[in-house]
Amino acid sequence: MARVGIFAGTFDPVHTGHITFALQAIDQAKLDEVMFLPERRPRGKPATEHYGHRVAMLRQALKPHVKLSLLELVEAQFTVRRTMSHLRGVVGDAELALLMGSDVLPYIPDWPHADQLLKQIELIVGVRAGESPEAVRLRVETWSIHPRKLTVFESYAPVVSSGAVRQALRQRQVAAGVLSSVLRYSRQNWLYVALPN
Repeated sequence: MARVGIFAGTFDPVHTGHITFALQAIDQAKLDEVMFLPERRPRGKPATEHYGHRVAMLRQALKPHVKLSLLELVEAQFTVRRTMSHLRGVVGDAELALLMGSDVLPYIPDWPHADQLLKQIELIVGVRAGESPEAVRLRVETWSIHPRKLTVFESYAPVVSSGAVRQALRQRQVAAGVLSSVLRYSRQNWLYVALPN
């Protein structure tokens, strides 16, 4: 049976941390592929770059990697019930794994219908700077409902963030984690430009 990783996020912009995490997940959790799932209108992030630009940058970044792909869903914001239904329509009966950084993990128990999600999927967690795999596992053990399976590993790029990449692009500086395809695209399309006061 196929094993498919789903990496949902804003990807504003995609960076080396995202790509290396997905490749690590394929290796560590024996996945057949990872699908990047950008959210059109992320909650709590009103100032994100236009969805079309984020998708275009993702397409460029994923091109060299045969086991990484882009999946677009029509819904503006993801919900457990609706999004899982759409995913099942795409991947059929494949085993699903949800990829996330350890900074996102604490919010899962508060998601509506999190119990339904955890019963259906495996969690693959990349540990960010300042945390340990052991601490992540202990946190998940405190939950009332556990994922079908949990895979935790230290990220190769634990400090790379979209925020730092955006800041560097605004200041026309080179920052750790900036993909050359993103740098090119953002400059060609005047993205992340710092406007004078």
